[in-house]
Amino acid sequence: MLIKLALTGMKSKAKDYIVLLAGLVMSISIFYMFQTMAWNRSFTEANAVINSMQLVYNLGSVLLSIITLFYILYANGFLLSLRQREFGLFMMLGARKSKIRSLMFIETITVGLISLAAGLALGFGLSALVGHLMAKQLQISLTGYHAVFVPAIIFTVIFFAILFGISAIWNQLKLARLQIMQLLHGNAQADRPWKSNVWKLALAIIGIIALGLGYLSLTFMEQLREIGLFTATIMTPLGTYLLFMVLLPPFIASIKKRNNIRGIRAFTYGQLSFRINGLTKLLATVAMLIALGAGAIAGGMAFVNDAKIKGESFSIYDAIVHDPTPEESKLLASIPFTERHEYRFKIVKDVLYYSRENLDSQRPLIESVNDQKQLNRITESLPSGTELVDTEPLFGPEWQTFLWTITPNEPFESEKIVDEPSFLKLPAKERMIVIGKTSDFLAYHSFWQALDKLSADKYKDGYVPLSKYENYQHVLGTASGTYFMGFFLGIAFLAMMASCLMFKILSAAAKDVQRYQMLNKLGVRREKLSRSIYHELSLVFLFPGIIGLLHVIIGMNLFSFILDEPYYHLWIPITLFAAIYFIYYILTVKLYQNIVLYRL
Repeated sequence: MLIKLALTGMKSKAKDYIVLLAGLVMSISIFYMFQTMAWNRSFTEANAVINSMQLVYNLGSVLLSIITLFYILYANGFLLSLRQREFGLFMMLGARKSKIRSLMFIETITVGLISLAAGLALGFGLSALVGHLMAKQLQISLTGYHAVFVPAIIFTVIFFAILFGISAIWNQLKLARLQIMQLLHGNAQADRPWKSNVWKLALAIIGIIALGLGYLSLTFMEQLREIGLFTATIMTPLGTYLLFMVLLPPFIASIKKRNNIRGIRAFTYGQLSFRINGLTKLLATVAMLIALGAGAIAGGMAFVNDAKIKGESFSIYDAIVHDPTPEESKLLASIPFTERHEYRFKIVKDVLYYSRENLDSQRPLIESVNDQKQLNRITESLPSGTELVDTEPLFGPEWQTFLWTITPNEPFESEKIVDEPSFLKLPAKERMIVIGKTSDFLAYHSFWQALDKLSADKYKDGYVPLSKYENYQHVLGTASGTYFMGFFLGIAFLAMMASCLMFKILSAAAKDVQRYQMLNKLGVRREKLSRSIYHELSLVFLFPGIIGLLHVIIGMNLFSFILDEPYYHLWIPITLFAAIYFIYYILTVKLYQNIVLYRL
């Protein structure tokens, strides 16, 4: 009987449960996707470039689990507020409170099982998609990767079973404290209007100062470093909460008092001025979650872009090959280098020798002292004469830097330069270093990958030199993990924060029904009431949206001292946030209208 009642109650609130399930399914699917990356040991061991991703995805799982726990508790609290009148009627008809608690427990667990099944199903597809995208971006194979991975499934099921168990117990405790009259009239609580006093004025001043200090710390993060990070982390949330709690209610009240606010708009602002007191903390939380969500996506994109910049700046020349084999020589000949040099050297008695004429005829490019992005040709003179000359006192810093870059990783004590005749007389085998630069390093990744494979085969029993492409892959591996984690974590944050705002608004809809019925009886048409709802809720969504985006725009300075372009393609996460936020706004308006205008 209890199961039948639970299913009937859930069916009567199907739209509300669908909204709850949407956020839970998204959270579970993303959590499972993170676990497939963290638990696929054979995949990470077969692809050393992504070893560091395990830590990234474990961190993402922790962050997601924290926000999901609060989301579940808040969402189930909303559903309890919708059903509490119904539970009160059951108790009026003789049902014991223990039966009501059992009923609520069954509903919570049922929602958990449905969302877990749907979340895992979506997670399988999401894991396959992300694995494919990551393999394509990093140019690696999917050897050992499993989108449907049993250990990840078990961990996800156990983790969310614990979360839903905690949520069910929490609802039991809340329900146990409520009496019959509280259940029946829980939605009849009056809103308290805003009242100004000296303490609130002081808090407003503190809030403005705190937010100003937070923004200054973010703006000058490169100069402040650790101090700026600590100050911004503390002051920005503190200022946000204080300003929403102290300044937003009087701001709404001031709009309401304007002379041109009349008719249905006066009702809209009047209702909002009463309601805003109960929304301030949630709106501040939503603003911070918007900043975290959109910032996570923007940060991930900036890290991937920075990996490409750092990968290309690792070395001016894209390929540096020592003693090329016939296969390497053939591959090098097929690469369209814009600049290619071949330097000859010999090693005799722990001394490495270069030919002066060979170096002088092929002067390489180096970074400018004043601007690392600018390349200049080496202009320093080389030692002259026919005797063996020690390079240390005669080489300039430009030649020293360049030769250090191309020097083979072999044991020798010093480097010397000799003229061509003396170089030819040296009793050692002549060897070669080939360097080359293309017009676009990333456009020829398949060539660099092939060169690295040939190099690994050549140095199979010894040290393999770190190539520019290998360094780029390692940097990109960590950045790509950060990007995918930031993207999906940001989506989850944005969706769940919008859901929480929607739940909060809808939980107050039941007590607004009489107000709209009264206006309808006074002759206000349904169309005007509908427009009033659009206008009122747009303001509720607008305030945290603006502050959240402002946090993102200023907050990206947080990465200014570690990223070259922290604002890289910032319009993409902002557009994505706007789309998600707008969808939830329209959905909230429609659900709210269905509640308050249903019988008009």
